[in-house]
Amino acid sequence: MTEIKSTQAMPASGPARPLASSAEMALKLLQPMQGLLVAGESADAEVISIKEALQTFQLTLRLTLNNGRQAVVETSSPKTAQPGAAMLVTALSDTRLIAALQPGNRQPQNIIDLGQLPIGTVVQGKVTASQQTQQPGKSLFNVVITLLNSPLAGQKLNVESTMPLAPGSLITARVQSDQSLSFMPLSGRLDQLVLGQQLTAQHSRQGSFEALFGALGSPSALPEQLRGAAERLLGLVPDMQQLSDSKTLSQALARSGVFLESGLLSSQAGSLPTDMKAALLRLIAQLPGQPGGGALAAAQAGAALGQALPAFARNALGALGQPNVRHLAQSFPLPSRSAPNAEDETDLELILKLAAAAVSRLQTHQLSSLAQTQTSPDGTQVTTWQIEVPMRDHRDIVPLQVKFQREDEQPQNRKDKQETLWKVELAFDVAPLGPLQVQAQLAQGSLSSQIWAERSGTAELIAAELDHLRQRLVTAGLNVGELACRQGTPPQGPRTSLDQRFVDETA
Repeated sequence: MTEIKSTQAMPASGPARPLASSAEMALKLLQPMQGLLVAGESADAEVISIKEALQTFQLTLRLTLNNGRQAVVETSSPKTAQPGAAMLVTALSDTRLIAALQPGNRQPQNIIDLGQLPIGTVVQGKVTASQQTQQPGKSLFNVVITLLNSPLAGQKLNVESTMPLAPGSLITARVQSDQSLSFMPLSGRLDQLVLGQQLTAQHSRQGSFEALFGALGSPSALPEQLRGAAERLLGLVPDMQQLSDSKTLSQALARSGVFLESGLLSSQAGSLPTDMKAALLRLIAQLPGQPGGGALAAAQAGAALGQALPAFARNALGALGQPNVRHLAQSFPLPSRSAPNAEDETDLELILKLAAAAVSRLQTHQLSSLAQTQTSPDGTQVTTWQIEVPMRDHRDIVPLQVKFQREDEQPQNRKDKQETLWKVELAFDVAPLGPLQVQAQLAQGSLSSQIWAERSGTAELIAAELDHLRQRLVTAGLNVGELACRQGTPPQGPRTSLDQRFVDETA
């Protein structure tokens, strides 16, 4: 199907000729029904096309008889009706019908119920009616789509499209607002399907870095062939105090592993010795081979499965982009996870499982970044980087999870100057403060932030130090807006990554 950029739900507009109302309207059949309906018998009908003649309108109706049989009839009427209009027709004779509109909830809707179909939901539908209209300088098509999935399956939507859609066409579209859909070309649907499948698979296999580092323990206790790889991996973990230096932090983010593939594509092979993902793969390569089993074999099998089964892919399109996949991509921070049934495995089997789980965790961050990188209906480009950096806190190794999000307006939407919005999220758990999450945004030179602490004592301590934090930020040359600290965790309900702001400066 040809790619369609976007459509908008079309509000009702007054045509030049009178529309059918709830009052009955007379229809004349262009050909006799030949016993399809006998006099006095009724059937449900749907308007699937409309043509304007000299003094009348030709309405094509799809009848659904009491026995479930469907038939298409051509009629003429002095009145017109909206494409997709649901009617109840009663036969007066073999060539005449009387028709009345069905109740309003059976008519095509001009607005999307965002309570049932939140923004970002992907819906599938079938084109049941289409009518071309002329406007100055362009042709538009009034199209009626019957939803095939979602909680509103069976409901009709009345939309306006710049591209023709033949009745019977199957389409997939993403909800952009209560009056806007964005139709997805087949290639885009398949790409997002593969991305969603891989994200789900990697998320289910991922495990925490600290579990692997704990299992490695002292490299001197490992078999000789593993010592070098384990020492190089552990040597990449920076001290928490070192990350207070901006240059060291930048280096830690760059070698976190999420940029390995882009570095290889850009011929930056010199970064391999200090890349976390490369070090993990090197460790796995040094482990004794276990053909046909182990976590690595399972990971390879899962990756192969995501590239196969085209029939399964076609069936899975109905679930593509639904809120569960969106929420999975927006899951931040990733929860800590250790290997189950560790006591039943040998040391090397456990290290293999934990190393493969750590690779899956890195790939989960990479896929989440891809899933959240998108373009909004108004042209705003959102780019996301989700990163995890293990750091040393005294004797322990704890993860620092970071998410950067940049929003750039397109030139046609910029007024006086370009506006770029940066959002940063941090998540870490260090003693004695406990779990902390930081949300910050920088726009037009102004920085605002909210800090969430799960422990009440930590929240009180941070709140008492906010003035000192503000002074340090001002000294660094920043304009500081709202700074706040709350006890608990940030809300995790449905949200739109393009619209959500951490801090509402206008509230």
